[in-house]
Amino acid sequence: MKRQIKLNLITYLAFLLLTIAGIVYGNLLLSKSSGLRVWTGNNVLMMLAGIPFLFLLGKAGIPEFWQAGITNRKRIGFPYLLGLLFGLLDVIVFRIILHPEPYKELPPFTQPFPYSVFLYFSGAFEIELFYRLIPLTIICLLGKWYKNGRYFIHFFFTGAVITSLREPLEQLPVGAFWLVAYSFTSGFLMNLIQSLQFRKNGFIGSLSLRLGHYSLWHIMLGLYIQYFEL
Repeated sequence: MKRQIKLNLITYLAFLLLTIAGIVYGNLLLSKSSGLRVWTGNNVLMMLAGIPFLFLLGKAGIPEFWQAGITNRKRIGFPYLLGLLFGLLDVIVFRIILHPEPYKELPPFTQPFPYSVFLYFSGAFEIELFYRLIPLTIICLLGKWYKNGRYFIHFFFTGAVITSLREPLEQLPVGAFWLVAYSFTSGFLMNLIQSLQFRKNGFIGSLSLRLGHYSLWHIMLGLYIQYFEL
């Protein structure tokens, strides 16, 4: 087995262990916290679906998790900062403009800290698995196969656009036109940039961007509400 594929597997299994740790931690907190969202073993079983694709990244023209020649600044640092920017925009729109008054309880998009770190890491991992790793790898494999890859870039961008539409369409808010437009546009752009990161810097690049967004929007904002408003 090639070293890069071994690193894919080791990293993926480490992410699964963090997910399992979050489930154990969440179950320990259930008796003390109301409204806690806790995953089950079924979630972990579903995420095993991504393992076969760890062997196919190179054939699909996608960088391995820790592809040589890609710096961690490109793979982790820059995508994470982009995610923070998207998170900041959401905080400004949804927290400062739409809900300036203090919360009386943790809103549904947050969880108690530090449990929130585990839950939202697992959530980001799951989203990138089913929105990026599995579908885009399949589409890119087809692009490499069809006419020896002549139309690969067309396959990739078609897949990138289609997969980028799913999340914003599923999460459209009810409200004024500007709010719906903002939510759809920001969600689509973030997902599209993640697809580009996946193609250029691999799975870790797309995951890092989502983790940047979740760090500010779900975790840091939740921590602030929990300790400074409640």
